[in-house]
Amino acid sequence: MSKGKKVKINKVKESPSTLTLFPEVEAGKVPDVTQEDEKPPLETTTLWDYPRQSYGKTPKGNNKFQGVTPAFLIWNLIQRYTEPGDLVVDPMAGSGTTVDVCKEEGREVKGFDIAPQHPEVIQNDARNIPLPDESVDLVFIDSPYGDNVSYSDSPDCIGRISCEDEGFYLELEKVAREVYRILKPGKVMGWLIGDQWVKKNFTPVGFKLYERLTKYFETVDLICVARRGQSSHTGVWHYRAKKFNFYLRGFKYLFIMRKPAPVTGKKTKPKVKWAKYK
Repeated sequence: MSKGKKVKINKVKESPSTLTLFPEVEAGKVPDVTQEDEKPPLETTTLWDYPRQSYGKTPKGNNKFQGVTPAFLIWNLIQRYTEPGDLVVDPMAGSGTTVDVCKEEGREVKGFDIAPQHPEVIQNDARNIPLPDESVDLVFIDSPYGDNVSYSDSPDCIGRISCEDEGFYLELEKVAREVYRILKPGKVMGWLIGDQWVKKNFTPVGFKLYERLTKYFETVDLICVARRGQSSHTGVWHYRAKKFNFYLRGFKYLFIMRKPAPVTGKKTKPKVKWAKYK
């Protein structure tokens, strides 16, 4: 820019289209959004990372409960794969995060757990879900991934079995078969699970479970969910990880899978012209 030359800057005029698109916003004012008004973002990538366990005015689940599920995660699943009035089931509902999110979003919901920690969660073993065949629109499970956390004193709790024991995966497969039975054809389930590293031994729990799930379900996508609020995410544990050359668990898998729908007739695939990147 040369010295002394005046530059004319045009003012941006308010247009009717602006007010049409955002009728709740007066010109020149930006609404205050508080944590209480907050709704989660609809995720568009396969990496989900949430700063807190819950959102909004009312708590979802109990953030003091061992292994509590991020409410943001359940919100995203029901927004993408259900409609208001659909039935959502959580066979391992724990402190009731799924129940609380679904009720707030107008979904029918049933939560079960072998050791309920929520007044609306029904005591029940996930290997025998008391619901009719093909009656459910979405299933979500946040299952144990070994015996690293004490979930209950029940001798039937799957979380009392080591993930290094093949019997652990046999029991989870029984749960998968029940999920398949109650889920409507073409509907989706989400299964959240992590791996284990204990005493210099890594167990790929997620891969082992996924291999079994593919017997029953088609894969929609695999999501990495960042782990926050873990008891191992402290300075001491980060120091140990560096000193003794191992990695702390930084994420869980979310397997989004669909019960196959019966093929009713010959489908013609639409012709799609894909743009190629050079």
